[in-house]
Parts: sequence; structure tokens; C-alpha cells
Amino acid sequence: MTQTAARPEGLSAYIAVTAAYWAFMLTDGALRMLVLLHFHTLGFSPVQLAYLFVLYEIAGVVTNLCAGWIAARFGLTSTLYAGLGLQVLALLALAQLDPNWAVGASVVFVMLVQGASGVAKDLAKMSSKSAVKLLAPSEGGGLFRWVALLTGSKNMVKGAGFLLGAALLATAGFVWAVLGMAAILAVILLAVLIAMPAGLPKGRKGAKFAEVFSKSANVNWLSAARVFLFGARDVWFVVGIPIYFYAVLSDGTTDGNRAAFFMIGTFMAGWVILYGLVQANAPRILRAKDRSGADLIGAARNWGWALVAVPLGLTLAAVVGGEPQLWQTLTLVAGLLAFGAIFAVNSSLHSYLILSFTKAERVTMDVGFYYMANAAGRLAGTLLSGLTYQAGGLALMLGTATVMVAASAIAVGFLKPEND
Repeated sequence: MTQTAARPEGLSAYIAVTAAYWAFMLTDGALRMLVLLHFHTLGFSPVQLAYLFVLYEIAGVVTNLCAGWIAARFGLTSTLYAGLGLQVLALLALAQLDPNWAVGASVVFVMLVQGASGVAKDLAKMSSKSAVKLLAPSEGGGLFRWVALLTGSKNMVKGAGFLLGAALLATAGFVWAVLGMAAILAVILLAVLIAMPAGLPKGRKGAKFAEVFSKSANVNWLSAARVFLFGARDVWFVVGIPIYFYAVLSDGTTDGNRAAFFMIGTFMAGWVILYGLVQANAPRILRAKDRSGADLIGAARNWGWALVAVPLGLTLAAVVGGEPQLWQTLTLVAGLLAFGAIFAVNSSLHSYLILSFTKAERVTMDVGFYYMANAAGRLAGTLLSGLTYQAGGLALMLGTATVMVAASAIAVGFLKPEND
């Protein structure tokens, strides 16, 4: 399939897919913050909090492996609609949680619901990212611009979701928050079902599941890099940093807890919004319009190693810092914001390169495989976030992130230029 300038119906389909994805990611970010802070206040340990997200990430690994084939067989709109609908059901189910249940029963129930939410998220994500490859114009770096805009705007919306989740928990409470999000997402699903324009492929009956596994060395090395890149982020992002900030900011009173919720939610939201803003502008930052594929692969190597310096510096600061102090907390905040900006450029380059390396006829397969690797990295980071923070605090957690970023940079070093 040869890409040309974007057709009007292609642009309309892109806008519809992007809007649906925004709505989904707003609820996804809010739900993550709701679950994390709500169960922390109920006395869950860092490791138990990590368990709540484990099935979410496992579901992402399995879903992405299967979703590429499902979309190739039944069409991209089918997986997008399925993702939105399943998220509505997951939110409704979570509202049934009874605070009088035993801890073990609560953990199992939330893990199962989070697993369903993980399936939903990756169905919607794979559909949206694959659509960009099929709909974007090829002239003037159109593919990089469109994927950067989709991914960057999605992360800004998800960041707003973190703030929304913390605010809803502090004001409306857990149950009303998830019910309200379910209602809004159901309305958006109905609107997308009615208004989705033409422009996306309907699927092909001959698609085989074995086609999911790529024979492209570049796709495989980039997927390996993705495992370590997102593992490095989530090893601190999922559990460790929110719980660290809660320990520093909360005084144990009801008002103190609410204030801590807002401050943690604001930081997490700000971090993701910054990440999304830089990601959306990555083509300009990199001056990608006039650069070849080989140049952008070289840029991915350089930005990968630049990212290593940030968690390394934060690890050293944590080692010498001892007990939490103001200077240490301020250094940590500044360092994590710097990590977010450089991480965003890396992530945007990866997202462009996977679409550049794949072919239109197997785009859902390669994108599904790539995001399976992404989910595997998040799973590893989620598990390590609770374990490393509980075992060794900030220093061990950030040191683990440093090693994982370095492994990602090494994997990117094996990428080779293809025909531009």
C-alpha cells in the first residue's frame, strides 16, 4: 500500500479514532490513580499495590499478541469498539467492590477487573496506532507527525486523567468516581459507533495467527528496546514514587491525606502531560522532516544513551541523601521531569520507527507484537516497582531503572537503516 496525501475520509477516520482514544485514556489514567491511592489508604503494602496492576500488564502482553491478528482478520474498528466497551464493563464491575471484603478477596477481585481493563486498553491502543500507518500522508514526514500527535496528545490526556482520578477520589469518593467515568465512556462509545466514517480496513479472512511473529530483525530489536524502555519508566512510576511522595507529604490526618492526593495527582499528571507535550513536538525537536531513516535511527541511539544519565544521577543522589529531605525531594522532582522530557523523545522515535519498519499489509501484526513487548516491559516494571522500593527504597528502585534504560539503548544499537 503506497501512502499519498491524506484523503478527506482518511483524515475524518483519524480524527474519530483519536477522539475515541483520548476518551479511553482519560478514564485509564484516572482509574490507575484511583486504585493506587484508594488501596494505599486502606493499608496495602507497596508489593500488594503492585499486585493490583500485575494482571493488567499480563493481559496487555496476551492482548497485543492476539489483537494484531484479530484486527487483521475482523478489521480495526472491531478492536477499537471492543476496547471501549470492555472498559465500560470494567469500570462498572469495580464499583461493586465491597470495603468489608477481606484483603485477599479484594486483591483478587481488583486484579481481575484490572486485567479486563488491560485487555481493553491494548485493544484500543493497537487499533489507534495501526490506523496511523494506514491513514497518514507520506509527504513531508507525515507519518512521524501524525503518530507523534496521536501519541503525544494521548499522553497529555492521560496525564489529565491522573489529576482527575486524584480529584474524584478526594471529592466524590471511589464508587461514584468509577460510575461517572463508566457513564461518560459509554456515551462516547455510542457516538463513535454512530459517527465513525469510512477509511479503515475491514479485515481479511486469510489472516493467520502465525503471522504475528515478525521476521524483521529491526522490528524484533526495536521491540526488545521497548521492553526495557518502559520497564525503566514503570519501575519508579507505578508504585514507588507515588508512595514515596505520600510518605513525605501526608501527615496522617484526613485533610492531610486529601492534600497529599491532590499534590501527588498533580505531579503525576504534570509529568505525563509534559511527556505528551514533548512527544507531540518530537518531529520539530528532531527536525525530522528533512532527515532520512538512517539519521533517525542514529538519533534514537543518541537519545537512548542521553536518557541513561538521568536515573544514574538520581540514584547517586538517593544513595547520599539518607532520610528524605527537602533538597532531595526537589532534586527528585526536577530529575523525573528531565527524565520525562528525554523519555518522550525516545518513545516518539520508537513509535515512528515501528511504523516505518512495518509494511501496510501486516501493520496490525507488527504493531501488536511491538506493543506486546511494551506491555511486557510495563509488567516487569510494575513488579519491580513494588519489590525494589520495599527492599531498597529510592536508591535500589532508581538504580534498577538505570540498568533497564542502558539495556534499551544497547538494543537500539542493533537497528539498521532500511530503504527510505
